[in-house]
Amino acid sequence: MAGTPILSINGLRFAYGDILAVDGVTAEVPAGRIGLVGANGAGKTTLLKLLLGVLKPAAGTIKVLGHPIPRQTLEVRSRVGWMPESDCLPPDQTAADFIGYAAELGGLPVRAARQRASDILGLVGLHEERFRYMDGFSTGMKQRAKLAQAIVHDPDLVLLDEPTAGLDPEGREEMLDLVRRLDDFGINAVISSHVLTDIESTCDWVVMLDGGKVLRSGPLTALSTPDVAELEIIGDMEAVAREAQSMGAAVEIGSDALTLSMPGGDPFTVARDAVVAAGAAFRRLGVKRTTLEDVFMAGSEDDG
Repeated sequence: MAGTPILSINGLRFAYGDILAVDGVTAEVPAGRIGLVGANGAGKTTLLKLLLGVLKPAAGTIKVLGHPIPRQTLEVRSRVGWMPESDCLPPDQTAADFIGYAAELGGLPVRAARQRASDILGLVGLHEERFRYMDGFSTGMKQRAKLAQAIVHDPDLVLLDEPTAGLDPEGREEMLDLVRRLDDFGINAVISSHVLTDIESTCDWVVMLDGGKVLRSGPLTALSTPDVAELEIIGDMEAVAREAQSMGAAVEIGSDALTLSMPGGDPFTVARDAVVAAGAAFRRLGVKRTTLEDVFMAGSEDDG
């Protein structure tokens, strides 16, 4: 699937009555881990349901793994896993029974489905709890069980709707580590979240929604600005700034760091020389990186 977009969306629109939830969304998304970000109500869950064919668009076209929706919905669902945000697990079933049943629905024979369920529950950290009824599961265990049912049939793509919802910091990091490991099994992922730092730590591409529209779609690496240096100083930061300006650099002084650019020159060489001239030292020196929050806020202001 290398080089083939996992999602191709053009002019997609969907409304709940008079409320326009998805408004002209267009994006082409490559293989990998994809962050679908935006505030609550931005249209993320609606878009995921459109990708699954659960909802039918009012306008526009969708291709998932090269298959048009809704014309080839069954083909898509056989190759895509879905982890919903809602608490949807049957309380009177054990994890082993439920995940085994999900594997059978994915086309595995009964014995192979049972073995596959055991393997996947071990992968997500529920091996010891696999024979417990799920009504006694903690939030973290339920999230792991939902992930297990989404990947038990070995899909090419999994759609994860707020996979870290309700988790404490330790549980959140464990879930994000599981999401990162999907790469090892050749599973692409679309991760929907309003927690931008989760996306920054797991994804290599981002689709940013606001009010049902795309603010941005592109690689996270594009958020780096390679010709701008960002430095934290041990010593007199204003003295370093003055030295850098005397060398022709453009300098911005923040609360705890300087950003420095040098038209036609190397900002990192200037940063080094300015720190030495000011008798200071580096705490940190690197490429200036724009956060997803910066992009989201800038895009929201432009839209307003």
